[in-house]
Order: sequence, then structure tokens, then C-alpha cells
Amino acid sequence: MSLTQDKSSYIKLIFMKINSIIRQSLLIALLIYSTVSLAHPGGHYQGAGAIFNNWQLKSGKVIKGNFSMGKSDFILLEQVDGNLVKVAIENLSEQDQLLARFKIKKYEQLNIGSGNISNSTIQIDSNINYYLFFILIILIMATFIISKKVYQLFSEAIQSRTKWLLISSYFLFLSLVGFACKKTTDTITTNNTSSSSIPKTTTGFIDSAFAPNKPSVSTRWDDTYFYVASNGIPAHNMMVGITNWQQQVPIPQFYTGTNSWSIPLQPVYASVPLSTKSNFMKGAVALAVNGIPIFNALNNRSEDSYLIGELDNWGGHCGKGDDYHYHAAPLHLSTTSGLKPIAFALDGFAVYGEKEPDGSAMQTLDTCHGHVISNGVYHYHGTTNYPYVVGAMKGKVSTDPSTPAPENQILPQAFSSPLRPATTPLSGASIKAFASTGTNAYKLTYQVGANMGYVEYSWDAGNKYTFKLTSSAGVVTTNSYQR
Repeated sequence: MSLTQDKSSYIKLIFMKINSIIRQSLLIALLIYSTVSLAHPGGHYQGAGAIFNNWQLKSGKVIKGNFSMGKSDFILLEQVDGNLVKVAIENLSEQDQLLARFKIKKYEQLNIGSGNISNSTIQIDSNINYYLFFILIILIMATFIISKKVYQLFSEAIQSRTKWLLISSYFLFLSLVGFACKKTTDTITTNNTSSSSIPKTTTGFIDSAFAPNKPSVSTRWDDTYFYVASNGIPAHNMMVGITNWQQQVPIPQFYTGTNSWSIPLQPVYASVPLSTKSNFMKGAVALAVNGIPIFNALNNRSEDSYLIGELDNWGGHCGKGDDYHYHAAPLHLSTTSGLKPIAFALDGFAVYGEKEPDGSAMQTLDTCHGHVISNGVYHYHGTTNYPYVVGAMKGKVSTDPSTPAPENQILPQAFSSPLRPATTPLSGASIKAFASTGTNAYKLTYQVGANMGYVEYSWDAGNKYTFKLTSSAGVVTTNSYQR
């Protein structure tokens, strides 16, 4: 055998091996494509440890089950036995109607074929499916055809000056194939490109922050949210120090069940953070670790609640539903929380006191009132100056479509349960004392000029509330309300 024949045989052998590898790789790619494009996660809530939500009807009946799907007028709830029950949205309580519509909107967004990769499954746009399929088929066919042609040319040109040019051209073709496949893969994007840089918050970390306030608060969680239940009454005193009073007093709230507070476990950076100067004049923006909601520093008239005297010595007051909440940072919680978070914003990021998590002095804050430091995770800080807690929501949040800005509110969140008609401001009144006078009983003392006034109220086991109002002029009025 001649030297030329030896070279030809050697090149043929190498070429056949390369050709075999290419074909095998393309077939494997086709199998991977088939698996990815047809993948679908199975099962929803079955199994040990599953938590089932309580849905309150207007009639008072409670249906236990987790949201499965919904339309404009009904939702389907999956119950513990796996059966689905259909519930008309109009039959739900007001709070659960809002929650149902929020979940319907959220699931509609998730089900849009936008080429997203979620934590549980991979979804590829249908157009990309077709393109990728045909590209793979064409590449497989082209490999067989071109390989025969290239080998024939190798044989004919084995002693030609052009043999290296042909070899280079063949490998250039392989490089272009690899590049084409890479570009096709790059069209698959994640839900939010920035979310991959944010680690999912561990439930143990959040639970440890609420631990000092248990059993006044209770916690649970699923794969998406960390839930906090409370009665809306803090362990500290309230109301004292208010000089601009709207005549509300704190009563317990039903922040439980499906009306619990929800903290996202996977924060996602907002493409444009929503400023609290022009958003969220309604509802909470964060939840303190004692179970008390934190509202915007501005009231619904865009006034700084602290500067105009609406807040007590702890940074809180009562809304029109007699619901106690903060508008300023509850920095006093650092005495029991130490270096742990004193709150969590409803976008999922933690809120610390006036020190960093490692105990060092607080570093410069951005316009959202937070920053990223050594551990690489964004967090807010509470301060004694505006905006006190959140200047803008660094994380992505969903808002209630029925309440446009600036009185929009974040969903999901818990809602207060009003008892009596909303009251009006009492000009010149300042609150001097607030104390418990017995089981489920309180007395608030206020002053107008040189005269004192009182609000004495209590409730029994049947949730019947009695209010005895003594005005600064000495006029006594008694009212009762059934909850």
C-alpha cells in the first residue's frame, strides 16, 4: 500500500468517527428537545404535610381547599381528597373575592406562553418548538449528505493543495452548526433575568425573625409564600402621643387563614421600582415581625403621618376600620429582635433596624431605602427620617387593579374587618393615656384644651362590642356593635 493510500485510509477512519459523533450528538439533542418540549409537572397538593386554605363565604360557611384555577365568575378549589369544588366568586367574602381575583390574574400571567423557565417546569414558546424541531431534522439530514460529499472531495484532493482548505471548511461548518444551536437555545429566557441572582429566602430565616413574638403570631408556609397570622394587637402600649386624632381605637383583626399576611419567598427585582410617593396610599407595604402591618409613610392625603402628629410614640395609629398599624419604622422592635429583621416588605425583602445584619453601622441607603452589602442580598432599613421604611418597592409586586395609583395597594395582603362606621378627626385632641381595664377591655384618655374625654370599650365572647364615649364637654354616649 502506498503512502497516499495510507493517508487516505487514515483520514477516512478519522472522518467516519467524527461523522458518527456528530450524528449521535444531533440525535441526543433531538431526544432532549422532545423531553423538554413535552415536560409537564404532575400533582398539586396531594401528599403528607400539604396545607389547605380556608375560604370564607358570605353565609359564614368555610370551604377548605387550594386554588386550582378560575374564571371571571368562579374558582375551582382542590380539596384534601383531590376532588374539585366550584365556588362562585360573588358568594365569597369581600377579602376572599379580592384574593380569588388576584390568583386568577396571577395564574393567567403564568400560563401565557412567553418562553419562561419556572422553578417547577420548562416552557418553550410554540414557535421556537417548531423552529428547533426543523433545524434539528435538517441538520441530521445535512450531516449525512455533506459527509459523503466531503469525503469524496477528500479522496479526490488528497494530494491537492486544497486539501487543508477543504478540511478547514468542514470544521468551519461544524462550528456554524454549534453556533446556530446556541443561538436557538438563547431565545429561551427566564421569568426575570435578575431573579436568578437573588437566592430564594429560606423559611427558617424568616421564621427566626418572627420567633421572638410567638405565640402572638403564628407562621406557616408553602413553596411560594411565608404566611403570618395575628390579631393585629401588639404587645406594647398604643395611641399615647397622638396629637392629630381621628377618633379610632384599636380592636382585634382577623389576620388568619386565607386572610393571613403573605411574604414572597422568591423576591424578583422590579424593572422600575414603584415609589411610595406616588403609590400605595392604601394598604400595607410591609409587615413587622410582631404581626402589625406597616403602611406608607404618607397617608391617603399624601401627608407625612408622623410630621402631622397622627402617630403614637411607637409609630402607629388606627385606620378607619379601627385597625392598628405603623406608618413609621417600629425601631423599638430591635430590643427583642436584636440584629434580626424587624419587618419584611411585601416584595419579599427584609427590613433591618439602624444597624447592618452583622452589627456594623448602617451604610448609605439608595432611593428605595435599602442596599446590597456583603452577603449580596438586598434589604431595607428602618430609620427615624422619611421615608422611614420603604422609599420605593425594590422588588416586583402585583397591585389591585380596582384601586389605581396613588391609592393602589399590593396583593396579596390581609384586610382589616371594620366594626363601626368610620369616625372623623377631633380638632385639638391629644391622647394622654391608653390602658387595659380588664379582659377584652380598654380605656383611652384624651384632652381638648383643659378638659378630658374618654373612650371606654370592651367585647364579649360572642364578639359584641360596647363603646362608652365621654366627650370633653361631659356628654356620655353608649353604642353597641355586633361583629
